[in-house]
Amino acid sequence: MKKAVVVGGGPAGLMAAEVLAGAGVEVHVFDAMPSVGRKFLLAGKGGLNLTHSEPPEIFVTRYGARQPQIEPLLKIFGAAELRDWAKALGVETFVGTSGRVFPKDLKAAPLLRAWLHRLRAAGVQFHMRHRWTGWSEQGDPGALTFATPQDPNPVRVQADAVVLALGGASWARLGSDGAWAGLLGARGINIAPLQPANCGFDVGSAGRTGWTDHFKTRFAGQPFKSVAIAFTDSQGRSFSRRGEFVATATGVEGSLVYAASSLLRDEIAAHGSATFHLDLLPDKTPERVLAEVAHPRGSRTLSSHLKSRLGLDGIKASILHELLDKNELAQPARLAEAIKALPIRLVAARPIIEAISTAGGVPFEALDEHLMLKQLPGVFCAGEMLDWEAPTGGYLMTACFASGRWAGQGVLRWVGREEG
Repeated sequence: MKKAVVVGGGPAGLMAAEVLAGAGVEVHVFDAMPSVGRKFLLAGKGGLNLTHSEPPEIFVTRYGARQPQIEPLLKIFGAAELRDWAKALGVETFVGTSGRVFPKDLKAAPLLRAWLHRLRAAGVQFHMRHRWTGWSEQGDPGALTFATPQDPNPVRVQADAVVLALGGASWARLGSDGAWAGLLGARGINIAPLQPANCGFDVGSAGRTGWTDHFKTRFAGQPFKSVAIAFTDSQGRSFSRRGEFVATATGVEGSLVYAASSLLRDEIAAHGSATFHLDLLPDKTPERVLAEVAHPRGSRTLSSHLKSRLGLDGIKASILHELLDKNELAQPARLAEAIKALPIRLVAARPIIEAISTAGGVPFEALDEHLMLKQLPGVFCAGEMLDWEAPTGGYLMTACFASGRWAGQGVLRWVGREEG
């Protein structure tokens, strides 16, 4: 019987294990943590957004420059297949108002339990608290070493094929710390630098990083709701969308910011800062806003005037005072312009350990069409450790599942057990 080792117990690794065990391969899953699926379970705290219901031709565009590499994987195992797979495990799904797809009970644990039960029944063997440390023999890609808390000596494992599904470098406390980049780099694999994706940012202005103490104390953790942001980078790439995001102690984060994060991050890396424009009242035209701002306010304060005429109060009103000086606030035309397009200058992405996901990793150019490393025959890669990124909304999870399935099928071809 052929033997395959899967390193990493997240969705990509477990899906590869399922494909392999189903074809009669002896499968061993190794993970550095005490249990598998820890980041998967964390995603369950937000309801477990498994995938998205939008049409496939739109879905695939969410992977940006890596669409050509991800699209074939999704044609084999996309959103519809993922929902059918969950149903076969006894987990019904539903489409939320935003088009996102969730389990009906909004929980990850029942799905993971059912999946692990099926994997163990298929013969998959799990080895917890085994941290991959590289290869025991330079010339043998199937000769792996692991460190364990119980044994001071490396644990040596021999396999006919290997699937690496080690995640990115966000949420290191859950197991994905990016340490694998050094191990692959030492074997001549040119790893694209790991960067934060779906991340928050620090704001900055002349001579200061972050908000003023007054704004931070009052509004850190407060949401900007029913707003829109627009951004065009130095290469002419544009982003414009409505939604919401949150003020943090140092800047901004949340779904609307995450959706633009790749463009914002790359612009900061290239030019030191990135400025998006915030529309505080996307339902009102610039002409309407100007008319209301210019309306005589008599003895009322500016704050009460904006609240009465435009419904602007709380964090939306306060950010105008945070970023405009008294002279600008006193000019109706300038104030109205700021309400519809307030510049928010970002100076740094938050550290990768805080990010939802990771960009960078193993380039597809280093892999063959079956996700096998060209320089390490028999070693396949899957999941977030590949060099791709996508926004939140189910796209990350779907591509991780799909790449794990694709890599598993690649292993079957390699060991002569191709499904067919």
